Amino acid sequence: MLNPKKLNIAYKRYRKNFVNGIKFEDVQKRYEQKKNKVIEIVESNHTEKDHILLIDLDSIASYYLSQWKNDVLITGGKRPEGLKHMQMVVFYQCMAQDLYKVRYPKMMLEYTFREVIAALIHFTMFGWEKEESILFDFIVNRLGGNILDADDPNTHVWFLMELYLQYRKKTVAGTDQHVHTVVNQKLKEAGLPYDSIPDDLEVYRHVLDRWSTSDPTEIVQLIGSMSLFHSVQASEIGNFHEFGDYRYGFYPYEILFLLHVRRMQGLPIPEHFEDFLMNNPEAKMEISNPEPYPEWDPMLRLIDHFYRKNYPEYIPNQHGELFR
Repeated sequence: MLNPKKLNIAYKRYRKNFVNGIKFEDVQKRYEQKKNKVIEIVESNHTEKDHILLIDLDSIASYYLSQWKNDVLITGGKRPEGLKHMQMVVFYQCMAQDLYKVRYPKMMLEYTFREVIAALIHFTMFGWEKEESILFDFIVNRLGGNILDADDPNTHVWFLMELYLQYRKKTVAGTDQHVHTVVNQKLKEAGLPYDSIPDDLEVYRHVLDRWSTSDPTEIVQLIGSMSLFHSVQASEIGNFHEFGDYRYGFYPYEILFLLHVRRMQGLPIPEHFEDFLMNNPEAKMEISNPEPYPEWDPMLRLIDHFYRKNYPEYIPNQHGELFR
């Protein structure tokens, strides 16, 4: 059951974390320090140390996470500029990590499966089809390997993946149905980690069965069940629950993606919501389709140019200019 008082307290903690905890000025200072290190490696063309560039991508992600929270969560802005930069960084973390899969096969990953799927569905919502296609191919080709650990316990992540596949008429491991179960079995057979993948998607299974309903009342009920699940989990902010993190704890991107898919299919969607989750600033951002690409971050541009110059096998080299 949802405890409204507990939810409200959790939201205040969530917001306060970016007001009094992680201050934008401090993140900006660390960003500039990392930028100087990146410039040094790039200018010296130091390929023996270039894995540091991959690691330093995280400081770019942290910078734009802080910017997004400041722009939307704290000041109530509507534009997702910081969020767009965050998804770009995840994309380039994947592209760079791919270069080290042989040289450093046990290198700690700079991203999670959840973050990669989140980037994929945001690219879809933003209308960035070229980058979406590249990232999807990366997921299919690297799934479960040493650079894409798919042993993910989050039910909403598997919901998003399955909904994406059905919407785009694509498959993973040969299917777009009960993807978590099929991937679980494939990983088990390959001797790869699989134990954390959920057996049951719970509320999301019913939504997947009925997401294309044309009944306005039914879709309101389905979204209500998703919002309730998310809200209960977010009430435990700071704990190891599905939506207990400070990055996306009160950002209902799984619901926003469902709304996007239905909108693109010409299906009815609710015009307004009554619940707390769907009325917070992050839920009410204005996302256009297509969204204009953001201006390139200068540190990210340096890193991308470095990899393009030194590694012919770097995946973006096969696709020309991206995010333009």
